[in-house]
Amino acid sequence: MKISNETKVGALAIVGITLLILGFNFLKGNKLFSKSLVIYGTYENIEGLTASNPVIINGFQVGTVGKIEPDPDMRRIQVTFNINEDIRIPNNSIAVIAPNPLNITKVEIKLGNASDYLKNKDTINTVASEGLLDDVMKKVDPVLYQVNKSLGTLDSLISNVNSVVDQKAKRNISDLLANLNQVTASMVQSAASLQSMLAAETGSIAKTMNNVSSITGNMASNNAKISHVISNLDSATGKLAELDLQKTLNTLEGTIKELQAMTAKMNSGNGSIGLLLNDPSLYRNLASTGNKLNLLLDDIRMNPKRYLSISVFGKKKTAEPLMLPQPDTLNAPYIIVDKKNN
Repeated sequence: MKISNETKVGALAIVGITLLILGFNFLKGNKLFSKSLVIYGTYENIEGLTASNPVIINGFQVGTVGKIEPDPDMRRIQVTFNINEDIRIPNNSIAVIAPNPLNITKVEIKLGNASDYLKNKDTINTVASEGLLDDVMKKVDPVLYQVNKSLGTLDSLISNVNSVVDQKAKRNISDLLANLNQVTASMVQSAASLQSMLAAETGSIAKTMNNVSSITGNMASNNAKISHVISNLDSATGKLAELDLQKTLNTLEGTIKELQAMTAKMNSGNGSIGLLLNDPSLYRNLASTGNKLNLLLDDIRMNPKRYLSISVFGKKKTAEPLMLPQPDTLNAPYIIVDKKNN
C-alpha cells in the first residue's frame, strides 16, 4: 500500500507537535508519565510567581507551579501546585512564596504536625512573603530609629554633664579620688597586717595539725581494740534483740492489771482487807476484842481457881475479877479502846 506524501507530512507534524508538548512539559519540571497530587493555594500577591516555578520542602524540590488564575476583581489569585504523588503533606502545612531577586521565585512548603494529610484537589494554607529588600528595610529601620534616638539622648546627657560639672564639682571629684587613694592604701596596709598575723599563727596551726595527726595515729594503732568493742556491742545488741521482750512485757502488763484490780477492790470495801481498810468500826471491834482477851489471859494466870473450881479443904474466897492488865503484861502490845466511840 502506497502512503501519500500528505499522510506522511501530517503524521510527522503530529509527532513533532507531541514531542514539542512533551519537551515543553519536561523543561517545566513536570513528570511526563506519572500522576501528580494537585493542590490549590490562594494569594493576594504572588510576587512574580509564574508557572513551572519550583515547589520545595526543606530545600528539596517536590513539584512545580501549575496554573495561575486570578479572580475577576484581581483581589485573589489561585495557584495550582503539582506535587509528586508519593509526597505526603500534613493538612496544617503552609505554602510560602519566597521571592529572590537574584533567582526565580519559588514556593516553600512549611510542614505542619497534623496526622491528616492533604488529598488531591485540597486547598493548602498560604502566606505571601514580602520582597527581600522590603524585609531587610523593615528590619533595619527600627534599628536606625533606635540608634538615632540613642545618639540624641547621649548628646543631651553630655550637655547636662557639662552644665553641672563646674569648678566646685571638679574639686569634689578630685577630693573623692584622693579619698579613694587613701582607702586603697589602708586596704594594702590591712592586707599586710593580716599576712603577718597569719605568719605568726602558722606555728600554732602546725602544732594543732600535729596533735590531730597524733590522735588519728592512736586511733589507727588501737584499731583492733576499737573493732573488738564494736563487735561486742554488736553481739550484745543481737542477744538483746533475740530476747522475747514482748512476752515479758505482756506478763508484766497482766500483773499490773491484776494489782490494779485488787487495789480497786480493796478501795471499794469488798472483802476482809477492804473492810479493815475502809470500816473503822470493824477495826475498833477487833481492838476491843484483843484487849478483852488480854484481860482474860491475865485473870486466868492470876486466879486459876476461879476457872478450875476444885477445892479439897473447902471453898475459898475468890478474888475480884481483873479490870486492868497486870504490870508484867503492860509491855505486851494491846490497844486501849475508847468506850465512848465503841
